[in-house]
This record gives sequence, C-alpha cells and structure tokens, in this order.
Amino acid sequence: MILWGAALTLLVSTYMGEASLPGVAVAITKGDQVIAVQTFGHDSSGAPLTENSKMPIASVSKSFTALAVRRLADAGELDLDRPVFGSRVTPRHLLAHKSGISDSTLPEKSLPQPDTPAQAVERAREALAKAVPDDEFRYTNTNYHLLARLVELASGENFNAYLKTHVFEPLGMNDTTAIDVTPRDLPPDYRKGYGYAYGFSVPVTEPHRFVTGSDGVITTAADMAKWLAAQPGLDPRDGMGWDADQQGQLRHSGIWFTSTAGQLLTSSGHGIAVMANSGVTLGNEGTYLLENGIADLLDGKESKPESHRLLIDLVLAALTALSLGLNIRALRRPRRFPKAWQVLRLVPLGVLLALPTLLGLLYGGGRDITFFQLAHYSLPLVVWLAVSGGMNLSVAVVRWRR
Repeated sequence: MILWGAALTLLVSTYMGEASLPGVAVAITKGDQVIAVQTFGHDSSGAPLTENSKMPIASVSKSFTALAVRRLADAGELDLDRPVFGSRVTPRHLLAHKSGISDSTLPEKSLPQPDTPAQAVERAREALAKAVPDDEFRYTNTNYHLLARLVELASGENFNAYLKTHVFEPLGMNDTTAIDVTPRDLPPDYRKGYGYAYGFSVPVTEPHRFVTGSDGVITTAADMAKWLAAQPGLDPRDGMGWDADQQGQLRHSGIWFTSTAGQLLTSSGHGIAVMANSGVTLGNEGTYLLENGIADLLDGKESKPESHRLLIDLVLAALTALSLGLNIRALRRPRRFPKAWQVLRLVPLGVLLALPTLLGLLYGGGRDITFFQLAHYSLPLVVWLAVSGGMNLSVAVVRWRR
C-alpha cells in the first residue's frame, strides 16, 4: 500500500505540473470499501486542499439526479415512460439525452438564466412542444433541469432538499450540498476555482449559470468516496446519469469554467473520483486522462497521462505575436493589392464573431457557449483572433483608402 500510494502521488503530481492544476482531490474505492482519499496542491486561498475541501463536481451531478428519478420511479411516484410537460418527451428520454432537445433548439447558456426548476420548464416550453424523441444522443443540461422539476412534482419537495434528505444524508455525505445558481448559491466555505491562460492560473468567479439537476452538486473527496462505495448497491446504469466508455466502463465527466471533475467505475471493481480546481480550457477538457491513469495504476499497468495545455497556449501566443508583427510591418511598408484581396483580411474577425457557434458545432457537439464564457475557456484563442482581426481590419482600411 505504501508503494502504491507513492506511485499515485507521483502520477498525480506529475500530471498536475504538466496541466498547471493548482489542486486535485482523489477518492478511490474497491467494491464497497474506501481504499484511498488523497489531496494534492492548494485552493485559491493558498490553503492546502483536504479531504473535506468543498469542490464542485459539475456534470457528475447528473448521476445524483438520475438516482433521485429512479428511486421515485421504483416507488411508483413517477413513470419513466409517460410523456411529461405536455410533450412527447418521457423521463427516460431526458435521462439518456434522447429527448430531441439540444443546445441548438434551446441555447441554455445564452438565454436568460432561470432561478428555479419551475422557471426552467417555462423556458423550455417551446422546445418541448417541438421536440421529437428519437435514438440520437444530444447532450444538453436542459434535460436534467427538467428532471429536477419532475423530482419536485413527484416528491412534493424542493429538488435540492430532496437530494439532501434522500440521497446525501443516507449515504453519510454530510458535507455535500446542491445549489441552483452560480456563483450566488455557492457555500460560504467554498473557495473559487481557477482560470488558466499562457501558463498562469488565476482565481476567478464561476460565470452566472443555472445548474439545478445538471451540475450543481458541491461536495468533498471524503464524501465522493462514500458515493463510490455505495455504487455496488445502487446499481448504476448506462443512460441514467452514467455513460459507458469504449471499454464498457461506467463514467461521467464534469466541467465548469473554474473546475473539472470525473468519476469512473472500472471493470476491475474500482471506483475513482477526481476533482480539480482548474476550469475547462483548450487542452484541459476534464479529468478524463487522470482517471484513466489512476485506473491503469490500480490494474498494475504503466500509464503516463500527458497534458498539452501549455503547448496550446504557447502556440496561440506565438500566433498572436506573429499576427501583430506582420500587420505592423504591413502598415509601415504598404504595398498595392487588388481590393478584393483585402476582404480576406476580414476572415479572422469573422471567425471571432462566429467562434461560439463554430466551437459548439465543430468541437463541443453542438453545445452552447457565450462570448464571456468563451474568454474563460480560451483567452489566448480569443486574444489571437481579436488582435489578428483588429490589425487586419486596420491594414485593410488603410490600403483601401490609399
């Protein structure tokens, strides 16, 4: 165990250095037994992370919502296959992200944010009316916002209170809570997560978002160990708050703009939860690689997860400097070009304006993101396109006039 613990420390610490993660918390179980709860690094106050440090698990929260729905269904309080909210959508569709609703039909981050699950339902009325459930997977937080409201209607309780009474407390997760809106409802002893750019991590406030049912659980490494240890008796299922990976293992990842998390149930019977206090960025799409590295370590395999986060930002910094230099030279040494060619200089600016949509379509599976959130996701990318677009526009205007 001592040698294994040393290997875990080396693995996590090495990856933290490469990925510039200020703090990481890890919980590991075998069957229904907790075998390790370990923390690394510090929080944004500078204090060392502990097993009781409050951290968000983002969309890992969906597995808790799914458990609440299943329990109400098992008690006969909710029918998984009965259409809800006057639509053709059933709770089973919502659980599996096969409701026909997507971020394209309801841009849940760009629209005004609700304060309650009831308001989330009202916001989704039009999308629900038009939704045609099918077998196509379309991931959107809206599905789980609606499930939170179903839990309230079936139980007669506030959703977050229901989780506390019927999920957290029975499992002994006494330091775990669920919130409605970030950053408004974060616990007083919660410490900010970090944003990242150009190799530097800076404490930042999570953007304003509605998170009930989808990604609002705030917990600790110690409590996540209890959650994982309970899974053999809870019978987690693919399509109900958990996803099956290519190896058939159940898992779910979670990303905030200021933190990331993930949970994994391995084929060897281990449960792994990882929480990091650094947000999603280009090159840091969650704790997936670290979870896999720990799983390999537990199975006696050699593994070295690598992060290219710094390299990506350095490339973007170089492109920014190159764009700046070339455009300054173009302004100082003007040459005559056909006016039609100057239109091409508007391409970077057009890409910047379309970037939220482009990222959603090409990289995020159609996910919605605002410009403000985009700056959290990759400030170096936004800076490069803004500098390149702005300078190109200046050069184009000068040459057009000449």
